[in-house]
Amino acid sequence: MSERLRVGLLFGGASVEHEVSVVSARGVALALDPERFETVPLGICGNGRWLAPAESAQVLRSDAKRVEAGEGSGPRLVVDPGFGGLLRVTPGAEAQRVPLDVVFSVVHGWGGEDGRIQGLLDLAGIPCVGAGVLGSAAGMDKQVAKALFTERGLPVGPWRSLRRGDWLRDRGGEEARLVTALGLPLFVKPANGGSSVGISKVRTAAELPAALEVAFALDGKVVVERGLEAREVECAVLGNDHPEASIPGEIVPSGEFYDYAAKYENGTSKLLIPAPLAPGASDEIRALAIRAFLALELCGMARVDFFVEKQTGRVLLNEVNTLPGFTPISMYPKLWEATGLTYRELLTRLIELARERGAAELERARRREV
Repeated sequence: MSERLRVGLLFGGASVEHEVSVVSARGVALALDPERFETVPLGICGNGRWLAPAESAQVLRSDAKRVEAGEGSGPRLVVDPGFGGLLRVTPGAEAQRVPLDVVFSVVHGWGGEDGRIQGLLDLAGIPCVGAGVLGSAAGMDKQVAKALFTERGLPVGPWRSLRRGDWLRDRGGEEARLVTALGLPLFVKPANGGSSVGISKVRTAAELPAALEVAFALDGKVVVERGLEAREVECAVLGNDHPEASIPGEIVPSGEFYDYAAKYENGTSKLLIPAPLAPGASDEIRALAIRAFLALELCGMARVDFFVEKQTGRVLLNEVNTLPGFTPISMYPKLWEATGLTYRELLTRLIELARERGAAELERARRREV
């Protein structure tokens, strides 16, 4: 048997999605093909500290919900930004390199899917599964992503963005302008965030100030969208230069919308795969998903979320998630399983795509050397 590839499995992080990331990491660790890959766990604490593989492995083997550093000043990981990879640093000892062929990051939210980790790994010279710096940053910022979708002629629902400073200078005026432009009900979202954290549904104008307070507590910019009577349909995309789309699936939320509780706590929302769509709508969604993927300069993977209006059947692009949940029951792997790619095969393909892109990036970096 040829030598196995060493896959750094990065999880945890400093965002509100820390616990979701730990669950995703356990799913990936169990499913990676042991004949092809050696898993090297790399946990990130809530304070941003990177733990060494041995400590990180203990987290995955336990039922711990979070990555926590042990007592004292044990070993930790740092990044060598001169294409030197990861270094294991122990007080009083010489730093040791941690050899890795690729990193599979499931660090969701701030610091994980917004380009920060991707840039760090680029500087270290380690290929990373999924989108690069540009695509990650653009996909994370809902205002930037919607602007790019609009520029490419992709169908999006009515929306506006608002910065905290502008709101503080004229709260009443800004709130009135949002209601006039978009009507009611509204959805208020932090521009950068995931897992529906900080999202509020606004039914009356009197509810808008509190919803903005919640969103601005998490971000300095918010996106406000017109509330639509629509079904929520998702499509998974896989590939680099020539991406493919899965069959679509539908989310039937247990509450008024697919919020954090509906996703992770009460377990009563339904996933319909394939989505029961009118003839032609499935093909339209798959084509739009690929166009959205390319509009954000993505690679590797993404889950593209749509609205399908109940009265008209019109398909509208909602948002793109460049690092979707990766438990075996998460929508992204389930969509590919229904399309014909098992969870293990999907993980293998994503690692292959990352190494292909990493080799090309490394060659370009060598040409830029002075």
